[in-house]
Amino acid sequence: MAENQSYYVPASSPWPIIGAIGLGLIAWGAGNTVIDMTNEQDGYGSTVLIAGIIVMAVMLFGWFRDQINESMQGLYNEQLGNSYKQGMSWFIFSEVMFFAAFFGALFYARVIAVPWLDGASNNAMTAEVLWPQFVAQWPLTKTPGGTETEAMGWYGLPLINTVILVVSSVTCHLAHVGLEKDNRKQLTAWLAITIILGCIFLYFQGAEYIHAYEQLGLTLQSGIYGNTFYLLTGFHGMHVTLGTLMLIIMFLRVLKGHFTPDNHFAFQATSWYWHFVDVVWICLFVVVYVI
Repeated sequence: MAENQSYYVPASSPWPIIGAIGLGLIAWGAGNTVIDMTNEQDGYGSTVLIAGIIVMAVMLFGWFRDQINESMQGLYNEQLGNSYKQGMSWFIFSEVMFFAAFFGALFYARVIAVPWLDGASNNAMTAEVLWPQFVAQWPLTKTPGGTETEAMGWYGLPLINTVILVVSSVTCHLAHVGLEKDNRKQLTAWLAITIILGCIFLYFQGAEYIHAYEQLGLTLQSGIYGNTFYLLTGFHGMHVTLGTLMLIIMFLRVLKGHFTPDNHFAFQATSWYWHFVDVVWICLFVVVYVI
């Protein structure tokens, strides 16, 4: 009979509860920041939001530190490695379902709710009584209540950002290939380029939001179109931010000589996540911007 391997069980960690507190502060702070901006008043939303981001940064630093120390001490084995792979696979699957819910909400608004207000599905009475002048079209640049905005085109910054993320997925793969071949120069160079591309994407997305608010009048008050636009692209931007932070941590570990061709799941998991973020953006670009 094969000898059973020992299974490492880490000590109790404070980081999950600290992460939950940080996420709660971010959610509360972000919501109140939007309210403060809408009402043009000074509140505590932005302060709480910043506090939440700081708490999350501390949590990520501490949790990654503990994980790295455990790995470098040789406490992990193949059985635990399989558990990590399963955990990361289920995490990405949960993220797929997360975005699927948002895509479903967008589909419902475009195909069912908005046409219904224009008399679709034998609902002519609602259209005639409530908004007789309303015309259902997407993007909905004029709401039934009369709020008007402009649609964000697919060209310009959205197209540039799409190219950037597609290229970053290629550079991330090339870095992974360099690691598997134990080519540290290739690994370091392509990983650095991937990080730079991720930062450029986030910068351009910020510039796009500024353009949308100031030039197009596309805000969170622009009806269902504005709400779904910022909901999908905003949450994706949060995922790109997290992915970029993970890549930066991997880069610092590479500089310290971590990872080998046979032992680099942390890097592999990060590359999985980055490729997932890229695929989601391509879907967003087609559904939100193009069609």
